[in-house]
Amino acid sequence: MNERKIYITEQDHTRLSNLVGRGEGGSNGDKQYLKALREELDRATIVPADRIPADVITMNSKVILRDLDSREKITCTLVFPGQANIDKGCISVLAPIGTALIGYRVGDTIEWSVPAGKTRFKVEEILYQPEAAAHSPA
Repeated sequence: MNERKIYITEQDHTRLSNLVGRGEGGSNGDKQYLKALREELDRATIVPADRIPADVITMNSKVILRDLDSREKITCTLVFPGQANIDKGCISVLAPIGTALIGYRVGDTIEWSVPAGKTRFKVEEILYQPEAAAHSPA
């Protein structure tokens, strides 16, 4: 995990904290992902939605990432678990790369351990961020 400072909106922090709290009784695999998300939430700077910078990945943000090993570009949207759909590029915040994305900024490099080893991505662009578009998440 990268120890760079991350930013999360108050609403995302509340919803994600509730998600972690509800899931703590789940399977061991789930607990591992929930623990990683809890660690990210614990180290985040929490800001009101109207003060989150437009270059920060929030929930429901659509981003372009570059895999620094393969050089491949990936477009994905960070979503809550019930909305995840890999075929549509919707990545759950509980997936290893989803947990890694929350709160990072354009230009940041994310290093994260995944089942296949360590992966490195650079955040190249945010195509859509609900707060910057003045869309309040439901």
